[in-house]
Amino acid sequence: MKITLKDGSVKEYAQPMAVIDIASDISEGLARMACAAELNGTVVDLRTVVEEDSELSILTASDKAGLAAYRHTASHVLAQAVKRLYPEAKLAIGPSIENGYYYDFDMPSLSREDLDKIEAEMKKVIKEGAKIERFTLPREEAVKFMEEKGEPYKVELIQDLPEDAEISFYKQGDFTDLCAGPHLMSTKPIKAFKLTSSSGAYWRGSEKNAMLTRVYGTAFAKKEELNEYLEYLENIKKRDHNKLGRDLELFTTVDVIGQGLPLLLPKGTKIVQTLQRWIEDEEERRGYMRTKTPLMAKSDLYKISDHWGHYKDGMFVLGDEDKDEEVFALRPMTCPFQYYVYKASQKSYRDLPCRYGETSTLFRNEDSGEMHGLTRVRQFTISEGHLIVTPEQLEEEFKGCVDLAKYCLTTLGLAEDVTYRMSKWDPSNPDKYLGNAELWDEVEGMMRTILNDIGIDYTEEAGEAAFYGPKLDIQAKNVYGKEDTMITIQLDMFLAERFDMTFIDRDGEKKRPYIIHRTSMGCYERTLAWLIEKYEGAFPTWLCPEQVRVLPISEKYHDYAEKVEEQLKASGILCTVDERSEKIGYKIRDARLKKIPYMLVVGEKEQSDGLVSVRSRFNGDEGQKALTVFIDDICKEIRTKEIKKITVTEEQK
Repeated sequence: MKITLKDGSVKEYAQPMAVIDIASDISEGLARMACAAELNGTVVDLRTVVEEDSELSILTASDKAGLAAYRHTASHVLAQAVKRLYPEAKLAIGPSIENGYYYDFDMPSLSREDLDKIEAEMKKVIKEGAKIERFTLPREEAVKFMEEKGEPYKVELIQDLPEDAEISFYKQGDFTDLCAGPHLMSTKPIKAFKLTSSSGAYWRGSEKNAMLTRVYGTAFAKKEELNEYLEYLENIKKRDHNKLGRDLELFTTVDVIGQGLPLLLPKGTKIVQTLQRWIEDEEERRGYMRTKTPLMAKSDLYKISDHWGHYKDGMFVLGDEDKDEEVFALRPMTCPFQYYVYKASQKSYRDLPCRYGETSTLFRNEDSGEMHGLTRVRQFTISEGHLIVTPEQLEEEFKGCVDLAKYCLTTLGLAEDVTYRMSKWDPSNPDKYLGNAELWDEVEGMMRTILNDIGIDYTEEAGEAAFYGPKLDIQAKNVYGKEDTMITIQLDMFLAERFDMTFIDRDGEKKRPYIIHRTSMGCYERTLAWLIEKYEGAFPTWLCPEQVRVLPISEKYHDYAEKVEEQLKASGILCTVDERSEKIGYKIRDARLKKIPYMLVVGEKEQSDGLVSVRSRFNGDEGQKALTVFIDDICKEIRTKEIKKITVTEEQK
């Protein structure tokens, strides 16, 4: 048989060969570094036997799939160490992931000290250098094998496999695990690894199932790569909005209030207020009419829209249908309410488009395992809007929504941090959606045409659409690499009929309008989290809850400092005076730690000449300026929403 290698060269063999043996024939060094292989375009285990002409590429830890196999083996080493130290722990799953691996165990939660103890045991496992062997069993024998080992989660996994699935196991020393692979040939090559954290995770991601203990780790082929990654982790922890938001007194959470229900503190509330006023003014400038609708409604409303059938599990329901009570639900979205605003009077084509905007507080019953800071919460506020349009207006209005979203992202300095995704329906699961295949193909085709005409670089993802229409989702990643939807623009050709929405066309006939669901900036809480991480808490001046801090050198200059504050506030600048009896150096350092853009130091010279000594986080010491000049400069910066660059180092400040 002929084996064509990655570089185009060909190896010929007279008999079937295992991938690892082919690697050894190419180079002993390559065999030592091999983690997996790509055979005819499919990633396979090194133990795979090649029996016919094929294309083969040996994968090392330098390759993405090779590194995944390396880390997958590390997850088995983790599981072996846990079983040695905690024999009663039950094994769940342990895959490689983008930045490492994890393993889920049914066992009590673990401390950092516990993780260090497990790491030490992992080093012993690796030092033993056990050969890793693969074997298969028939279904009944596989179930019995895991039952005898007392591993109920593995038994469940086996029973859920397709009837024709090959059930494979990997054995390393005294440890055997159900696994599809691929894996290294032994534990010995694992050189650099670290257990990074531990958390709770529901079995199979459902809160109806047992809460397991998930241990996260990472592994690299070289110690230097591990050290670089661990340094990177330390850096991003400093940017994590959960930590920074609390350090800067922007928000907090309280157990007795509930998970996913954050409290915005005065500073965080001020940022959200600034964003909200900006968005509402901008939408009004673009022809939006504001509405204010109830936070709850009877279940009847959601039955018309079919949210009751498709989304009830994600809603907070008040009352019990089984007891013939009047049942209400907190709203998870505003669209059905705004439809009745539209229906309050008969519209003609001359009235369209109707652009409705609302700063909407919404409620969604997210799984507790999904809660995270401000990015995944159960109550949130969103810049929501719905456009009721004629078919002829659909393209222009959709483009207007995209333009508004881009304007918001650009103004916030976030435009370069996003990707665009066209979220489509899943034709293999039609019961999940309204309408039929023909309608979905038509609507998705319309959206694709519009996006191509705009020139957006986007991907397509099946199964991510709402049940009533495809979406353009604008995506961004947090500091840990998790992707969230920040802004959504959605086409809807179904709900107008369900709500009997009409307009009188030019021919005097009643017609159905089209609907565009959209957000201009998205969820305020999630955007605040994004901004905290983007700017590490050092927001552009126009967004800062405290834009200037006046620092009198001593108590003698408090009166002048207060006059400076009065003039700043008269110009709409958010400022305070630090009248503490501390040295000026301490006051400056404290203001810098609080990420305040400008500090105005005032003493005898400043008081006598009507000046302020300006220090900024952008340029450091900017020298003395007339107060009126400083006010003009900062007001322009705030008015234009300028994002200034930092031009000095921490030492120069």
